[in-house]
Amino acid sequence: MIEAMTVAVHSRRAGRRQRGLDGRAAKRHRVAGVAGTVLGGLVRRLLESLCLAVIVGALASSPLRAAVVVSSKLSSESAMIGEMIIMTLRAHGIAVVDRTRLGATPLVRKALLAGEIDLYVEYTGNGAFFFNAQGDPAWRDLDRGYALGARLDYDLNRIVWLAPARADNSWALAVRSDVARANRLGTMSDFARWVGAGGHVVLACSAEFANAGTLRSLERTYGFHLRPQQKIVLAGGETTAMIAAAAAGTDDVDVAMVYGTDGGILAANLVVLRDDRHDQPVYAPVPLVRAEVLARHPQIATLIAPLMASFDAATLRGLNARVQIDGESTSTVAADYLASRGLLH
Repeated sequence: MIEAMTVAVHSRRAGRRQRGLDGRAAKRHRVAGVAGTVLGGLVRRLLESLCLAVIVGALASSPLRAAVVVSSKLSSESAMIGEMIIMTLRAHGIAVVDRTRLGATPLVRKALLAGEIDLYVEYTGNGAFFFNAQGDPAWRDLDRGYALGARLDYDLNRIVWLAPARADNSWALAVRSDVARANRLGTMSDFARWVGAGGHVVLACSAEFANAGTLRSLERTYGFHLRPQQKIVLAGGETTAMIAAAAAGTDDVDVAMVYGTDGGILAANLVVLRDDRHDQPVYAPVPLVRAEVLARHPQIATLIAPLMASFDAATLRGLNARVQIDGESTSTVAADYLASRGLLH
């Protein structure tokens, strides 16, 4: 009986020892598995880092890295001018990477400052926002705004402003041509006279234009005031509906808010009223390029200068109309324009 009990006790102790050994073995196995997983992850990350370093090094020494990365904003005008620049540079033997239609102004500007792109077309008036200098009257004059922006951007960021176009894409008012002729309207001063004399004026504009200070600034500068019943305010900033309303006289609209180089202006037979007292900032297209890239390819400045000099507001309106109204691609319009002006030779 005692022997049987002793055997049973030893058997239970042996079982406990075995279970303990099994448990410790299992624990060691789990720990080893975790360690292996961690070590494997570290090894993989190390290999990935090494591969990435090799790839980056290869790209840095490759011909592709030496190419000029040309970008643009999303608008058809920005993309079209960007494509013209790409075609011009390639025609003269400069390797180019096409990154047009990259995004809105903040994204493209950030990419330029970070060195992710090398060149794109900006608008002079945006310098007021880049350098937090909205109150400086220089932005209301093309030459003064260009000079100020060029100096600030080079000093702060080593960004070079190349020669700008003599065109303005800022907010403006446009009237139907028959209304302009009948009331002798060519400038904003003429418009103020017409409003003050009780002329029939109904303006279609965006909420931003009406409420963010632009319209009030024009009213102060030129001494006129539009009553609420003289304004049809649309939520969005798309000018197509406003231009169409003025052209057709929809809801008695005879004046539309436009951008200076809108393609729809010509098709709708509207007359853009000149900002003769320079109330609004000038938004002239201007190519920006990193100084490092220009030092590597100094010919870029002389190659692009004739292209930018060929643009005025009427020319850009005509080119934009081919894209925005006629439905042609920006690439087709760009190639046709360069060929017609002999800018690829």
